Amino acid sequence: MSLSEHEIVTRLKDNVARVRERMAVAATRAGREHGARLIAVTKYVEPDVARLLVTECELHDLAESRPQELWRKAAALADLRDKEFVAWHLIGHLQRNKVKRTLPLHCIQSVDSLKLLEEISHQAVAQDLHPDVLIEVNVSGDESKHGVPPDDLEPLLAGAGNLPRVFVLGLMTMAGLSGGLDGARRDFAMLRQLKESFPQAITSNVFLQELSMGMSGDFEIAIEEGATMVRVGSALFDGIV
Repeated sequence: MSLSEHEIVTRLKDNVARVRERMAVAATRAGREHGARLIAVTKYVEPDVARLLVTECELHDLAESRPQELWRKAAALADLRDKEFVAWHLIGHLQRNKVKRTLPLHCIQSVDSLKLLEEISHQAVAQDLHPDVLIEVNVSGDESKHGVPPDDLEPLLAGAGNLPRVFVLGLMTMAGLSGGLDGARRDFAMLRQLKESFPQAITSNVFLQELSMGMSGDFEIAIEEGATMVRVGSALFDGIV
């Protein structure tokens, strides 16, 4: 099926409106005054469609799972920085040898070790940057998922407090593959409870304010459990890909 740009824009706008409405209903259901920030995961589409999310749908937070795809699409949309604010988020695993090129982009949501944080800090000093990061926590214990075990979070945050130029803004997780929606709710609740077990401001550069959790199949549950960011992909591109 080949769609015209007009048809793509129409479907994108409908899908974005539908997702935002579901987000608002979930926030109301949870008694939350403020909902979550919608992060559009663009791994399903090429840069031309990602561009339409920004220019036609007023969606300015874009995410990729693979660093190479993040670099490619950020370069393709670089011209938008002059007229539209675009924040790129890396939500997949990051190897230390890819930090240097990834760092100039907005936020790394998938930090899972102190060694990775140290490399981010090193490159931030070298490039005169002040990157925002989230710590990925594997609350489900699923061996297929990245992230630090919950018991290792406290020493990692303590180590982060000693690193220059890095700002830890919160935590991120992915629900385990088993357990369905009930399992997802349990995982999201565990991340919220873990965040609440720490002071909101731990050091001058570690602030546990953000909770990034929930994807197309479970973002409403994530919002009900306290997500401040939800990472939605396929629900935004229904009828397009």
